[in-house]
Amino acid sequence: MAFLNDGTTRIACAQLTLRVGDPVANRAAAREAIEHAAEAGAKVVVLPELSNSGYVFRDAAEASSLAEPLDGPTVTGWIALARRHRLIVVGGLCERDEDGLIRNSAVLVDPQGLRAVYRKAHLFGDEHQFFVPGAELPPVIDTSVGRIGLLVCYDQEFPEWVRTLALGGADLLCVPVNWPLFPRPAGERPGEVIRVQANAAINRMFVAVCDRSASLAERDVPWTGGSVVVDLDGYPVAGPATETGDELLLADCALATARDKRLGEHNDVLADRRPELYRSIIGSVKDSAKEEAQ
Repeated sequence: MAFLNDGTTRIACAQLTLRVGDPVANRAAAREAIEHAAEAGAKVVVLPELSNSGYVFRDAAEASSLAEPLDGPTVTGWIALARRHRLIVVGGLCERDEDGLIRNSAVLVDPQGLRAVYRKAHLFGDEHQFFVPGAELPPVIDTSVGRIGLLVCYDQEFPEWVRTLALGGADLLCVPVNWPLFPRPAGERPGEVIRVQANAAINRMFVAVCDRSASLAERDVPWTGGSVVVDLDGYPVAGPATETGDELLLADCALATARDKRLGEHNDVLADRRPELYRSIIGSVKDSAKEEAQ
């Protein structure tokens, strides 16, 4: 593994200002952020959701016009930067897949090239108008710094989906997001951040979430700007982001420690599970959904 001298890996979340329909400017912003993260010693750089395209599409035609294949300029540019700086990039992509379907995806690239693509399975709001949801389990990739899992935004709101990554051995979960701004009580951190903290703690793995900048609304949609890196006890080690504009969060994380799932002398968050009980619960939920549909 590629460690700093103290056995940690520097993780960067590059919170960016994105503009819908301006992929050239968006790619330039991501490139500059990756360069700055490399200068700061980062070995993993996480970018926001839909980093190439922006988020608030007028219609399906606009989303389609902004979608790129995996060998398009965004991913190939990230690969070139990963090779130049010997690091890992995880970023969100408006993707046109091999069948011509439009996907809300996350990719992981490193000096070897494209290592993994994950298509968002849980679509939020009106995303069904633009994207076809993924239907495969999220990947866990062995990298030079450890095992990295991928999700996209709303996916991490589903604890059972996050748990699949812990069971797959992920040390670090990287999540590109675009969090719309929702009302919250004064002084409270965003609810999305709280749920990230919970996911990290109950699975005892590091989680790095990269949001977009809150400085610029997109077609009247304001953003949270809540990028955060959380440790395996559920505590933020970088963020939540405090700047309304672009911000580079950096956190030094001992990723290998996420492989120890023990809580004290007697408990283990994975070994203590009772899956034979959960199956009956899942079955009853499915049966209820079928009854409602009928």
